[in-house]
Amino acid sequence: MSAPPTPLIEARGVTRVLAGEIDTTLVAGIDLAIGPGEFVAITGPSGSGKSSLMYLLGLLDSPTTGEILVEGRPTARMPEDDKARLRLETLGFVFQFHFLLAEFSALDNVMLPMRALEKLSENEMRARGLDILARLGLKDHAHKRPDQLSGGQRQRVAIARALANNPKVILADEPTGNLDTASTEQVFDIIKTLVGEGGRSVIIVTHDPHLARRASRRLHVVDGRLAPVPED
Repeated sequence: MSAPPTPLIEARGVTRVLAGEIDTTLVAGIDLAIGPGEFVAITGPSGSGKSSLMYLLGLLDSPTTGEILVEGRPTARMPEDDKARLRLETLGFVFQFHFLLAEFSALDNVMLPMRALEKLSENEMRARGLDILARLGLKDHAHKRPDQLSGGQRQRVAIARALANNPKVILADEPTGNLDTASTEQVFDIIKTLVGEGGRSVIIVTHDPHLARRASRRLHVVDGRLAPVPED
C-alpha cells in the first residue's frame, strides 16, 4: 500500500496567545492536516479564532507554541526571508477587502506577486497576468484601475492576484463578505473551480453556512478550538 500524500499544510499543537495585561488565547492547541485537492471551510461564531487560525496556516502570523508545516517543511524556526519566499511560492491569499493598489491597473496588481518572486521576465509576467484575468472574465478590464471596477470585479482581480504564482493553496478570509448576492455566488463559484487543479487546495473562512456546506470538508472553531460542526 502506498503512503498517503504529504499534507500541503499541517498544524501540530498550534496555540496563539496575544500577550497583554490579561493574555488572550486566539487559537488553543489545534491539530489538523489539509491534503492536496481539498476544499475546506472554516466556520465559527464571530471572535471564535477562525481568522486567526487561517493567518497561522498561511504563515501570516506565528504560533506561540506548536508548529505549522508546509509540504512537510517545519516553519517555526525558519528565517523570515525563507518564510516569505515559501508564502510567495506556495500560498495565495484573498481577503474580504480586496487590498488592490488604487494607482495600479488590474493587470499591474495581478503582476505584483510575480514581481516579488522574480522568476519570470516582464513579458512572461504580463502574458500570465492577462491569461488569468481572461480566465476570470476580466479580459476587457485588465487596464482599468480598481475605482473603475465593480465590487465583484475587484474581488475577481484579487483572486487573479492570488493565482499569480500558481500556488498550491489558496486561503480566503471572508472573500464574499462585502459583496451582494449575485457577486457572492460568482466569486464563490470561481473559488470552487480552483480546487483540485494540479492538486490545489482551498481554505475559506466564512460565516455563511450556505457557502460552507458547499465545501468538501468543514472545520468549526469555537473559543480557539476545533469543535463539532453544528447542524445548520
